[in-house]
Amino acid sequence: MINALTIQEVAIICKGKLIADSPESVVDQVAIDSRQTLSASNCLFVAMKGAKANGVDFIPELIQKGVRNFIIPTTYSPTFERGNFIQVDDPRAALQDLAAALRNRFEGPVIGITGSNGKTIVKEWLGQLLSQEFSVAKSPKSYNSQVGVPLSVFEIKSFHQVAILEAGISKAGEMASLERIIRPDLGILTNIGSAHDAGFSDRLNKLREKLSLFQDSKFLIYCKDQGIVSKEVEYLFPAEKLISWSDQPGADYTRAIKFKEEENRILLMKKDLTTLTFRTQLRDAASLENIIHAIVAALTLGLSAQKIQQGLDQLRPVDMRLTLKAGLKDCILIDDTYNHDLAGLRVALDFMKQQRPKRRKILILSDFLQQGKPEWIYPEAAQLIQNHQLDLILGVGTELSQLAESGVQNLYTWERTEDLLAHLREFQLENDLILITGARPFGLEKVVQQLQQRVHGTTLEINLNALTHNFNFYKRLLKEETKVMVMVKAFAYGGGAPEIANHIQTMGADYLAVAFTDEGVALRQQGIHLPIMVLNPSEESFASFLEYQLEPVVFSPEFFENLANWTNTHSETMKIHLDLDTGMHRLGFEKQHLEELKKLIHENQQLKITSIFTHLAAADESEEINYTIQQLQDFEQMTKEILPLLPQKPLLHALNSAGIVAFPDFQFDMVRLGIGLYGVEVTGNYSSDLLPVSQLKTTVSQVKTLPAGATVGYSRRGKLPKGGKIATLPIGYADGYDRRFSNGKGYVLIHGKKAPVIGNVCMDMVMVDVSDIEVEAGDEAIIYGAEIPLAPLAKEIGTIPYELLTHISSRVKRIYFLD
Repeated sequence: MINALTIQEVAIICKGKLIADSPESVVDQVAIDSRQTLSASNCLFVAMKGAKANGVDFIPELIQKGVRNFIIPTTYSPTFERGNFIQVDDPRAALQDLAAALRNRFEGPVIGITGSNGKTIVKEWLGQLLSQEFSVAKSPKSYNSQVGVPLSVFEIKSFHQVAILEAGISKAGEMASLERIIRPDLGILTNIGSAHDAGFSDRLNKLREKLSLFQDSKFLIYCKDQGIVSKEVEYLFPAEKLISWSDQPGADYTRAIKFKEEENRILLMKKDLTTLTFRTQLRDAASLENIIHAIVAALTLGLSAQKIQQGLDQLRPVDMRLTLKAGLKDCILIDDTYNHDLAGLRVALDFMKQQRPKRRKILILSDFLQQGKPEWIYPEAAQLIQNHQLDLILGVGTELSQLAESGVQNLYTWERTEDLLAHLREFQLENDLILITGARPFGLEKVVQQLQQRVHGTTLEINLNALTHNFNFYKRLLKEETKVMVMVKAFAYGGGAPEIANHIQTMGADYLAVAFTDEGVALRQQGIHLPIMVLNPSEESFASFLEYQLEPVVFSPEFFENLANWTNTHSETMKIHLDLDTGMHRLGFEKQHLEELKKLIHENQQLKITSIFTHLAAADESEEINYTIQQLQDFEQMTKEILPLLPQKPLLHALNSAGIVAFPDFQFDMVRLGIGLYGVEVTGNYSSDLLPVSQLKTTVSQVKTLPAGATVGYSRRGKLPKGGKIATLPIGYADGYDRRFSNGKGYVLIHGKKAPVIGNVCMDMVMVDVSDIEVEAGDEAIIYGAEIPLAPLAKEIGTIPYELLTHISSRVKRIYFLD
């Protein structure tokens, strides 16, 4: 925070009623997540209600931790002997009020960035350029929402000289609250595109909403070549406020690009015909657009062309993602090597805290470069590190020893990354959770490369933010009391069960479900503690159910009797789930089994019935509504016969992902969320509301130019009558790339262009036609993802998205990230 505040000052700012036992208490940290309250005595916890949890539920736990300052809704009445409570009508609005007040106390310039694409990249690149001259505060990651922007403001410290804040909106009416907080002196509009179109009446309405961020800014930077943008900007704002750039004459800066083999030249001609020349390694159109925004902003803020070039020399494409990777010897790596500042370190450590437990928590970091005076930075970094209770800290640089002066223990430092690499073996890294974060000049990606598991070059990237978004979307469709069971069978629909299951724990799911016992055992061995239902248990696994606290589904009188005999023999009790067959006709008790089932229940009280459920056969088929309704009614009737026999009411559940959408009146006590969590909405009613969770991609191994009449692949199925170019990709049907994609049925994207499959898909490789694309070995190829949705791909080969997801081989490396 810019400066500490008393709880009385906070109450006045938030227009709340203060109930305090120590009204002079001082706060210098704000948290909305109970896991992020680091300095308990000086922390202000804002208890907001979200899709997965209600902040007020965590207040007793926080009181025990020593937190004493809270913003709470007026509907909550504190009953604690100690504590300071500010009652407000809307805690989120209070959070925004507090952020706006603190922003007003910042005297340096604030740059506000919005647009459809490129906001975060422009923010990061501009931050890198400006940090050569100034101490820069900027939004961590992509913190640009109604809550993210206030949290970004709280990261601005008294020593910062410039702040860069990005603003993102998804529907009309949201920008007003962000403008009130950011109040930019300099604005940057990156572009306008299709993102979040659904939240606005039309594209122009969305543009006007975004432009309202700059209503009181001194200057606004924009690209004059975007027709709709240029016309609206020049209509709404006075000319003296506008700073434009364009590839055509007439703008404040006219851009020309000279592409060279080694590096490109960017020429910027000002209106007085002065020309500035910059060198860059960037080549693609989007990156070149983003860097011009950053260069023009840096020039506007007084940075010299020479300093900007020095910054460009260090600039590389920014990977904004906080990435979870498999390491050698069962380690888990958190790769955050693209950047290094206190706000980013806080986010990365919070992410680390949410991971499943390992033997040790280890931090590998570098000096903080150009972040401000060391005497300001390192004491705060030390407090952050100490509060996270790390077991080992390995550092690179000449300044990190100051952490030890502030009390950090188990710290080892070297001046060069090469020295650290030479000593890594001494620390016997095995079954450890390791966060690697550092400033780019230190090249800590070399550490990641040395510690990362060497597996298949093809990768499946899992976006954990998208997973959270989809979970919260379904939660909003449910009643507050309805529980959620998440399906993580089949390796979590191909995504990797342990990591996804751990993230689901943090999201607030109530139950997990797997298909087989060994899947549940694996989750327990990886530290997953949620209750786990096993859908298709086997008799040889009875002992494992108890050892690993797994809960089997009981689906027939014979299985019930066998399990009952085993538990009686071993004098054990066990939680079980009853599967009722109402029309799926797969597993489950049918109506004719009810009398026998009731007798078994009565005679075997050691089997504790935790839930009763049924499977819907056609919840995603609109023409089968009557059949589904009949299933649900049969389920209600069957459970009415069973419930009187039970000492406690079990959880009842019937709805799958499609059922949650199509039959909201039948939520019962719990729902089972499966394919919808992973971004596929099978009813088609809410497809635009979900985000794709995974992206399968690989790299080009080789490019060949073939003569007219050449054939490609096995059986010579691929034909090039006129000749052309092919690219070979290291992915085949052994990796899960279906052989039915052969001969033009499938395609990949390379540089955003379609490259159809030519010839037969091989076991380990596939060839694609790149005759019309500039391609070289090492280029990225997207197999599926946001730009190649799963549903149409599956339809093309006569299957369903489930099959494509679950067939991805275990040899394909899974990478998990927060964007």
